[in-house]
Amino acid sequence: MNGKTVLIVDDEEQIRELLSIYFTKEGFNVAEAADGAEALMKVQQAKPDIIILDIMMPVLDGMEVCQQIRKHSNIPIIMLTSRTQDDDRIMGLEIGADDYVAKPFNPKEIVARVKAVLRRSAAPQYTSSDVLRFPQLEINMAEHSVIAFGNSVALANKEMEVLWQLASHVGKVLSREQLLELVWDYSYCGDTRTVDTHVKRLRKKLGAGPNTPWDIKTVWGIGYKFEVRK
Repeated sequence: MNGKTVLIVDDEEQIRELLSIYFTKEGFNVAEAADGAEALMKVQQAKPDIIILDIMMPVLDGMEVCQQIRKHSNIPIIMLTSRTQDDDRIMGLEIGADDYVAKPFNPKEIVARVKAVLRRSAAPQYTSSDVLRFPQLEINMAEHSVIAFGNSVALANKEMEVLWQLASHVGKVLSREQLLELVWDYSYCGDTRTVDTHVKRLRKKLGAGPNTPWDIKTVWGIGYKFEVRK
């Protein structure tokens, strides 16, 4: 990970210093910001490869910062939340965060998650032949584009990955744990709600439903499958 830059955004100086020590030891360049407004400025200045973003901050909170960044960039964002802020976790994923970590956290876990995200984003996984076509739906991974019912649909990186994995296994049930490993490349230690949130957002963005020629079906107690109706 030499040469990669991580931007740590948190109003608690102790947290920034702690994470900075761990990431520096792992060969990362580190930039820091103490509030949301400074974070947006540092995104432009430092050009980070990934952002660790606290939710509760002065000036601009993490939600607003994430929304502003997502208007022009798909840079990976890992949000820091309190263990009691379940609604904030879900909202963060809905507005485009790639992942979340609950406070208090183990710095080694955050480093591992950052490495996993960067590994996947750096790998040249897709070529021009990686296109899936269904009635009223085209998924082009090489170009990071989706056309549904004649309209271009803007998807975040993880949304695109979840859709690709489901659609490339058409008719097959993928468990939440399988999707976590395929898309996120590591274990969530049993917390699979992020998969549910991404699928919910995909259905809304794609316009999938009971009257469409394809759908992302819930298989209760297991996971999801992409189904093409005959």
